[in-house]
Amino acid sequence: MPSSLGRSQALYDSLTGAAYDYAVERPALARVAGRLLWSADIAVFYRPMDAIAEAPDGAVILDVPCGGGVALRRLGRGQRVRYLAVDYSPGMLERTRRVASELGLTGVEYVQADVGALPFDDASVDLCVSSAGLHCFPDPARAVAEIARCLRPGGRLVGSMAVCGTSARHDAQMALFRRTGALGPGGTQSDLEAWVRGAGLSDLQTERSGALVRFEARK
Repeated sequence: MPSSLGRSQALYDSLTGAAYDYAVERPALARVAGRLLWSADIAVFYRPMDAIAEAPDGAVILDVPCGGGVALRRLGRGQRVRYLAVDYSPGMLERTRRVASELGLTGVEYVQADVGALPFDDASVDLCVSSAGLHCFPDPARAVAEIARCLRPGGRLVGSMAVCGTSARHDAQMALFRRTGALGPGGTQSDLEAWVRGAGLSDLQTERSGALVRFEARK
């Protein structure tokens, strides 16, 4: 089984994955869930997705994991970009496809792939958005390195993740999710910073609220 997304496939196709999509597609509900689960301002989760709406014509955008198409909703009908929606789960890709159809979006490609072995050329992506993905991957350091390989010089990685080490309650909660297969090993904010720098990315910016961290870096 592929090393990076295989363990989370069952979650993505489960009722838990559907419930997650339902919540994050409804900001009012997500705000409540963010406070209850992560003691966080859920804006930390949504803010990185704004980079999609700001992408110029001709940009190549990588969305991994695309999940049920939450980040895709930031893409405008008039944007002339190549949008790569990537997930290991066929079910999540189908949900993303339905979102694109409902919104009348074109230029979207749906790719089933492991984030640890992305089927894209070196230096071929301008922007990668990874929303709530790194804490799900079995090998987040490898995932960041593979994303970095695909970024062009000057390309950006933006995203969010739940981090360990913020409180005993949050850590216990993550440990429970790990036992169900919903999360990978995860890491602390310091781990995140090490993964990003180890992948050769720079200009790292982070913002933490509760157990959620927004991050941005450049190739």
